[in-house]
Amino acid sequence: MRYQTPQFIEEETKLFGPLTFRQFVYLVGGGGIAFVVWKLFPIFVAILIGVPVIMLSLALAFYRVNERPFIDVLESAFYFIFSHKLYTYQKSDKPTKEMFSNDKTKITTPTVNLSVSGSKLKDLAWSLDINEKTNSRSGDNNKTKI
Repeated sequence: MRYQTPQFIEEETKLFGPLTFRQFVYLVGGGGIAFVVWKLFPIFVAILIGVPVIMLSLALAFYRVNERPFIDVLESAFYFIFSHKLYTYQKSDKPTKEMFSNDKTKITTPTVNLSVSGSKLKDLAWSLDINEKTNSRSGDNNKTKI
């Protein structure tokens, strides 16, 4: 029995002429808000509020950033702005600084050693390299015996 494989599954169906349902909702929503603002406020305020609303609705309906819809970009931007960020500590090679306040009280900042020293890192890399070479040689010996 043959089944037809769906094609173009990433394209939305055009429901309102050349517009998808989502594009239609963005345009009607933006136009509706602009119309209400036009009727409620004086013309100067209506232009100041209405033009950005219309621009946003047009961007939501048609603008794509790196083949992604603009709504996804806005969502990522809001998530980045309002979410907690992870800051990592990076130790500097300078000794601790002593700071003095106006009343000459001595305040020192403690240092924390969170990194591996260069010599330990080199030793570890060397030992891993040696183990890798010995394992690869023993594997070669096994291959020649077969």
